[in-house]
Amino acid sequence: MALTRSVAFRKLLALPPDVRRRLWSSAVSVTPGKPDIYDVVCIGGGPAGLSFASALKAHSATRALKVALIDAQDITTSRTGNDGDAYSNRCSSLTPASSRFLRKIGAWDHINTGRVQPYHAMDVWDGVSGSKIHFDPRRYEAGSDYGVVATMCENGNLTAALLQRLQALTTGDAGAGSVCDILDKTKVESIELGPQPETEETVDLSQWPIVMTSQGQLAARLLVGADGANSPVRQFVDIPSHGWDYGQHGVVATLELEQTFAADEVRTAFQRFLPTGPIALLPLPGNKASLVWSTSPQHAAKLKQLPPNDFVAMVSAAFRLMPVDVNFMLSPDMAVTPSEELRWREPATSPSSTGLPSTFPWITGVQEGSIASFPLRMRHADTYTGHRVALIGDAAHTIHPLAGQGLNLGLADAEALANQITYGMEHGMDIGSSWCLDGYNSERWAANNAMLGVVDKLQKLYSASAGPVVWSRSLGLEAVERMSWVKGALMGVAAGAK
Repeated sequence: MALTRSVAFRKLLALPPDVRRRLWSSAVSVTPGKPDIYDVVCIGGGPAGLSFASALKAHSATRALKVALIDAQDITTSRTGNDGDAYSNRCSSLTPASSRFLRKIGAWDHINTGRVQPYHAMDVWDGVSGSKIHFDPRRYEAGSDYGVVATMCENGNLTAALLQRLQALTTGDAGAGSVCDILDKTKVESIELGPQPETEETVDLSQWPIVMTSQGQLAARLLVGADGANSPVRQFVDIPSHGWDYGQHGVVATLELEQTFAADEVRTAFQRFLPTGPIALLPLPGNKASLVWSTSPQHAAKLKQLPPNDFVAMVSAAFRLMPVDVNFMLSPDMAVTPSEELRWREPATSPSSTGLPSTFPWITGVQEGSIASFPLRMRHADTYTGHRVALIGDAAHTIHPLAGQGLNLGLADAEALANQITYGMEHGMDIGSSWCLDGYNSERWAANNAMLGVVDKLQKLYSASAGPVVWSRSLGLEAVERMSWVKGALMGVAAGAK
């Protein structure tokens, strides 16, 4: 029997690519009560999973693949995104490379552009020495996406756009012959290998992942894990993931600014590196801004307990005062409120001593219910692929938010995997085989590992407050500030330039 199958496999490989492609990609019929057969089953309906499915359906070579998207949450309610004046605290900085990918698959046409905000410059400074660097790609990256460093977008806005695009690609005349079953509110109970065939006529699923859900069983020619840092898909294929916790929490909130900015006005993002972690102020439309503050778990807990006016005072202090003052204001020894302490300390602190840019805006309020926190960690899977399995997004890697690259890496994974499957379909490959998937792993693992390493080293470098370390990093920052070509190269990497 094994010899017969080997001969049949060699005969199959001898067929023309277009014939092999139809054989590999066609859904197999099975008897009632058996698993439903899919070419691709993607677990995880976040931006990575949705963009991957949309990319498959947007390309002529892969649009006929039978795809299922599974998520435990009710993701279809996100189709309209957010409305009104309130902004979600779950926002991401989309690099120009991510924006180009979203435009290529047609998802950007569904973005609520009135709720996104590009920014064109960045001010970054050392909280201890005050050394700073100003990134202005309008000067150093002329003609590259019109000088946009990144575009702030609520995750809900992005998810809604991807869902709408996926629906447009799979319904009506445009979606004729294209199948993408969205199984939201569906819990994955287990993942197992298929059973041995009962007879020679029975479909052999013994090497296929079978996804057991609350709504039935799905057999996957290719199973894609876009299911987060605790990925059941990664656990099923037994891929180790190594890393460490930073002992920090990321505090997020939506802030209100004194100044209201016009839609076409040049905007700047601000980031200050404190010994307890970086704090960033990222522009949103109008007079809104997104806060991401990495700090100790104790400080994060206290920040979340503060009244709104005292929370605003602490955020202002973190940008405007010396680190020793910020630590004191968050300590149990504080006898007065942060608002009162800031009113006393801020006039006595020279902006030149802290490195505060002259353009830094005044923060006047925080949106009700927007303050939250989450633990920070770094993890990286040993490989992104196994037999009939691929990992994308947080299932493959998690990264410190100081560079705002988490979601962008996931979108880059989705694009690369979709491209690899397209290549496999065009060349008659089995899309679940290592023959097809190895190219994705070799491309993305190395690129992500480099980014993870750089961000991790930056986090450790700026957590140090010892004199020699501060002196060395300040010298380096000032040297980069004087070399425009180095700043341009750095911005190109951060923007995902290829």
